[in-house]
Amino acid sequence: MNRKVPDHIMKMFDKYVANNVRVLSKAHAVDMLKAEFGLDDQEADVMFNTFDKDKNGKLSIWEFQQFCICMGEHAQEIVNKFKELDKDGSGQLDAEEARIGLKEIKTATGRQLADKEVEFFIQTTCGENGVIDLGQFTNLLYRLKLYNAPPPK
Repeated sequence: MNRKVPDHIMKMFDKYVANNVRVLSKAHAVDMLKAEFGLDDQEADVMFNTFDKDKNGKLSIWEFQQFCICMGEHAQEIVNKFKELDKDGSGQLDAEEARIGLKEIKTATGRQLADKEVEFFIQTTCGENGVIDLGQFTNLLYRLKLYNAPPPK
């Protein structure tokens, strides 16, 4: 497997790095997510917690690369979709809000999800509290391959 981080990801990350250490503290990572992707404090915090896979309170270049693979240039679009679906403004989607949203979404191939697929994604995405936060929503859209699909020919 090729472990090289693409140059554009490295350049963005390096703007926030001190002394060539390829790890960002939570504060620096949150600042980067806000500045580069237009996230607010709460959204950047959720994203940090989602992509800090080893839960060490730092964002490595590899964890940031995962964020870029999942969200890329679509961060604001994903956040806006999440807010649109979050009808009660709670910062989380309950199962019904998620169900409505998933029925509206088309997959990378342009088809809508079948009811059993919607239920599967809700069951496998909701946390123990039965809701989906922004980070879980991002991972769900990634699993649906909505934002990393090659452009249509």
